[in-house]
Amino acid sequence: MESSMDFDAIIFIGPQGSGKGTQAKFFAEKLGFFYLGTGAILRDLATHDDALGKQIRDTIDHGKLLDDETMLGIVEKTVTAIPHEKGIIFDGIPRRLAQAEYLMNFLKSDHRLRVATVFLSLPHDESVNRLVKRAEIEGRKDDTRELIEFRLDQYEHVTIPVLDYLRTATQFFEINGMPPPGDVTQEIAKALAVSLLQ
Repeated sequence: MESSMDFDAIIFIGPQGSGKGTQAKFFAEKLGFFYLGTGAILRDLATHDDALGKQIRDTIDHGKLLDDETMLGIVEKTVTAIPHEKGIIFDGIPRRLAQAEYLMNFLKSDHRLRVATVFLSLPHDESVNRLVKRAEIEGRKDDTRELIEFRLDQYEHVTIPVLDYLRTATQFFEINGMPPPGDVTQEIAKALAVSLLQ
């Protein structure tokens, strides 16, 4: 099995509440990869008092996904600034098939050819339960039950088709997101051939 150190990029994908953000950040730090989390990037840009900031704020407040052209432009600008010898972990993109195709073509043009996908699977009801609990703890405005259900509906109808594409376009690993986070970390490490002892 290929070592993850041979990968130029790793895509973390899964429903909200699957823990993909936590896992993606952990492995980015472990591997010395650049963590490209679109959520954090968008929240930062949303604080800017310009047209893009307003557009992003409105999109986030309604629990919707940013349009592909804007999202991919932000990602491309970010990736272009990353040193080529540094691997990248993507968290939050791609969320649509068009984004996946564009991202893979862009990475190929940037000579980042060895790409892996870590898909954290989680049942719908468990995603809702986890997000409702997180909303209660953190008081997140974008985590009302109505918006949670809306976002998961978007995920199930828009993002799941992306998985079929990534299964063929990348080295694909499906990981059960139900166990405790530490156990999930162990399974991801095993799939990517990463030693957690270092």
